[in-house]
Amino acid sequence: MRIIFFSHPEFLKSTSMPRFAAMIAKGMEERGHEVKLLTVESFFFRNSAPQEIKKWLGYLDQYLVFPITFQKLKRKYPQDTLFVFADQALGPWVPLVRKHPHVVHCHDFIAQKSALGEISWNKTSFSGKFYQAFIRKGYRKASNFISISEKTRSDLHRFLKEKIGISEVVYNGLNQKFSPDDSGKALRFVEAKTGLTLPGGYVLHVGGNQFYKNRSGVLKIFNHYKELNDSPVKLLMVGAAPTEKLQKIKANSVFSKDIHFIIKPSDEFIRKVYQAASVLLYPSLYEGFGWPIAEAMASGCPVITTREAPMNEVGGNAAFYISSPPEDIVENNIWLQESANILSTVIQLSNEERKEVVEAGIANAARFDTKEALDQIEVIYKKILKTYGNESS
Repeated sequence: MRIIFFSHPEFLKSTSMPRFAAMIAKGMEERGHEVKLLTVESFFFRNSAPQEIKKWLGYLDQYLVFPITFQKLKRKYPQDTLFVFADQALGPWVPLVRKHPHVVHCHDFIAQKSALGEISWNKTSFSGKFYQAFIRKGYRKASNFISISEKTRSDLHRFLKEKIGISEVVYNGLNQKFSPDDSGKALRFVEAKTGLTLPGGYVLHVGGNQFYKNRSGVLKIFNHYKELNDSPVKLLMVGAAPTEKLQKIKANSVFSKDIHFIIKPSDEFIRKVYQAASVLLYPSLYEGFGWPIAEAMASGCPVITTREAPMNEVGGNAAFYISSPPEDIVENNIWLQESANILSTVIQLSNEERKEVVEAGIANAARFDTKEALDQIEVIYKKILKTYGNESS
């Protein structure tokens, strides 16, 4: 196959989507296909300007300059070229290749749903609503889609108006090697890197500050757990630097000395911090997939997450589930009590019980294999080419 991948421009400083595009492109290249990765070059954006203005200059690069330059490039590509969009947010470019073999990878529709007022937690500005409508108008022109979960595919179909050609689900493959290891050895590594002493173990959360990650919920559940239990367990919040809101919650907690933010960790640290954790606490409100759930399980770490899709889709029968709180009861002690009780249950598992939970998690995480995911994607790509009358090899 000859495959052209579209990815987000580097100047947006996004990491997950370009990494995803590079992973698939590399996988297809390793399978013997001719691959090219296309993205937007900085033209207007590289000019010195205030950040707010640079955002709009970036839009000019993406939606004015790039379409013009791509039209010239497109003439060089044979009819049997497959055009692949690494993210549905690249929807505005779909009309450029609508009549050619193409497919859109779909991750999550949180921004789309927020813009339509479907998520009260996250208000969207007028310009944000316009931008999401622009994206939606674009990906609706596509015929073929690959979603990362059944939940994402369900959301996609709800937003589409025109007839769908091919719409498949391929679960994400883990993008690095996660596996269990000696927890004592991993704990010593974590202590050495952080300067902390963690004899009682720790509750782990991995994630950014997006509203749907519910990091404030993590802090509140932990505080409630500590109030109910005389426990030396600490909380490690690994990922982005805490927001002002999170810092305030910590400062107001009587257990603030047990709460620690680990910022911008290395991949090695992420692997070790999963291996040594007592439990991953991941009360996310919305996701497209939920990487940390699978990563933790593959590392031998029990997982507590919300019982909403796709978290329960990823966690399967191997996770412990809590309710996902609606906005008006986040402070409600009933939800906190339920969540803290489950956290207590997991932390107090006997060695035998924990062993069973860990084994179930490892078996469940085996579903998310990168090679298998790439194999499935390759089959779908060939299937799409065939529908356009192009056989592939």
